Amino acid sequence: MRRCVRSAAVPPAIHSIGEPPVIAVDSSVLIEILVGARQAEAAESALREALALGPVVVCDVVVAEVCSSLRDGDQSMQALEEMGISFAEVECKSAIRAGEMQRRYRARGGTRLRTVPDFIVGAHALLQCNALISRDAGFFRDYFKGLKIIVPKAG
Repeated sequence: MRRCVRSAAVPPAIHSIGEPPVIAVDSSVLIEILVGARQAEAAESALREALALGPVVVCDVVVAEVCSSLRDGDQSMQALEEMGISFAEVECKSAIRAGEMQRRYRARGGTRLRTVPDFIVGAHALLQCNALISRDAGFFRDYFKGLKIIVPKAG
């Protein structure tokens, strides 16, 4: 069995005092911006504020979801780079936590359709970042206690 090992390219989950926070962003917020949805201005504002604090990252799942909403992957990655967003792969410990939370969700008899990608985004943000920009605050707060959620708000 392969052990979980830390990738040097991934930001640490716990930062030293004085280091800028690493903020993850959920795909729904990015898609709002990229397609010019009615809530795009609030999403852009939240993203600008996060970028002013420190690095903003997306995980594997968010890249896939954004790519599925646009014409091609290169276009998606270029758009993310132009926004100042970096990629941070999901560490093994985050994948494990996601699976545990998915299992807990099913055991609770969850009424909404939640899939593993939702839990991966939350676990990645909780264990590898300091906060998550998302519109789905209730879900993430329920399953990822202690995760700071930034909800884009209209001016």
